[in-house]
Amino acid sequence: MSRFADSWRSHLLTTLSGKHDGRPAWVGKIELGDDLGFFGPDSASWAVHGGMATMVAGIRALLMQTLHPGAMAGVHDWSRYHEDPLGRLSGTIQWLVTVTFADTALAELESSRVARFHDRVAGTYLDAQGVEKPYRAGDPELLSWVHVVFTDAFLACETVWGSPIPGGADQYVREWTKAGELVGVPNPPRSERELRAQLEDFRAAGVLKSDERVAEAVRFIRNPPLRRSMIPFYRIMFAGAVASLPAEYRRMLGLRKPSWPAIWATGVVLNLVRGLLGSSSSSEDAARTRIARLDAAAAAAAAAAAAAN
Repeated sequence: MSRFADSWRSHLLTTLSGKHDGRPAWVGKIELGDDLGFFGPDSASWAVHGGMATMVAGIRALLMQTLHPGAMAGVHDWSRYHEDPLGRLSGTIQWLVTVTFADTALAELESSRVARFHDRVAGTYLDAQGVEKPYRAGDPELLSWVHVVFTDAFLACETVWGSPIPGGADQYVREWTKAGELVGVPNPPRSERELRAQLEDFRAAGVLKSDERVAEAVRFIRNPPLRRSMIPFYRIMFAGAVASLPAEYRRMLGLRKPSWPAIWATGVVLNLVRGLLGSSSSSEDAARTRIARLDAAAAAAAAAAAAAN
């Protein structure tokens, strides 16, 4: 049983980070830097993005993202998610984790990398009314949609499966405004109420669309290329993500709420993963190492100043 657990843990870490020890090379940069970062150990963002519920939040966010035909066109035309789905996932994780845990300079640098990639992503798509429109990944509407669905997914999943958020939902949404601003999101929501309103505005305006391209993406998200031993656990988390969605979005995605207790079962899986991986991430550990170094340097400087006086 121990060998199975070790093997499963190694594969899970490789899936999430690209490294069998769960520490990709870019995590080492999080230990560097000269400030606390945009958030910090007591922040809502650390609590939400350092929790196990992020595994389900990623699934929910990807499902929701497909409903905007412009965003779906960018993924379809430019993403290599069929050939390298884990590579695409790891790129998103790198940005999310870096902005959350790194110092401000590195967070800004990583966000500029994402923005440069967005500059190259362009094409045309048919909107919900069948009109052909041009798109760029950096278009304000597309940036807003991706930011809103990601914020909504991480907040909702932490609320369902995580611990109480420091400062509550409003604090998390307000903090994560900074991440949106770093990649050019215009007017990101600053409260849970604004988040819900912006999400509803997309739906009420008739911007969202469900078609065969969405159905193809949903099929892929439902059945990604994972090791056979991981598939039952992933399917439970997928069902949990579906169960957590509002009914109107499930209908658009062609999904049904599971008839079995998927929310409870997903909690069991997340607790199992927590037992295998531990309660803290390598990125959070790296950030705490940086902060401890800065605190020690500040204490030494204060002591030296006191001694000089």
